[in-house]
Amino acid sequence: MRKQGLIPGVLYGRSKPHAICVAERELRHVLTTSAGLHAILDVVLEGQKSTHPSVLKEYQLDPIRGKLTHIDLQEVRLDQPIQASVTVNLIGEPVGVKEGGVLSQVSREVNVEALPMEIPEHLDVDVSGMQLGDTLRLTELTVPGNVKLLDDLETTVLATVTMPTRVEEPEEALEEGEEAELEGVPSAEQPEGAAEGEAGTGDAASGESGEPGTAEG
Repeated sequence: MRKQGLIPGVLYGRSKPHAICVAERELRHVLTTSAGLHAILDVVLEGQKSTHPSVLKEYQLDPIRGKLTHIDLQEVRLDQPIQASVTVNLIGEPVGVKEGGVLSQVSREVNVEALPMEIPEHLDVDVSGMQLGDTLRLTELTVPGNVKLLDDLETTVLATVTMPTRVEEPEEALEEGEEAELEGVPSAEQPEGAAEGEAGTGDAASGESGEPGTAEG
């Protein structure tokens, strides 16, 4: 089927799942419209005339070629809200970045609930007014009146502007540590007390009754 340009998949309906196949070129065309991955797909099963409005639930890509290899569709009712994940885009350059700060996007997606035809492709938020030390939370994100945010408005952080973190040179820190460790050691190649042990061995070796190089007893 894939060699013929078809993508196998499953349509999860309101009653039971159905095995389906879709033309890859046609599916890519639909998913690259303004609605993006939230496009409503009108699926017609073989032997039927009625359409099944569906949304893309999951998909799999070939890890090398990047082509679609499998899709899962979920049938929906156009008059009932559904839940989906929507991408958040940061717009503008914060004032804090111009002063030497760093902008970090903490949450790239948020969960929303809306009618299938009203799920936004993405949500934009203006960050140009953020100062150093500012934190942008979900409560400051403006969404259309027909879209409901499902994540916690106060605890969900979208972006922050902070000063860059200073990193100490690892080589300098290592040299300082080595100097502290070597302080008081007689020789870098001798453990502590080695010099005393060698001196004692020399005295014993010079004894009258002992053999050269050995200690008596």
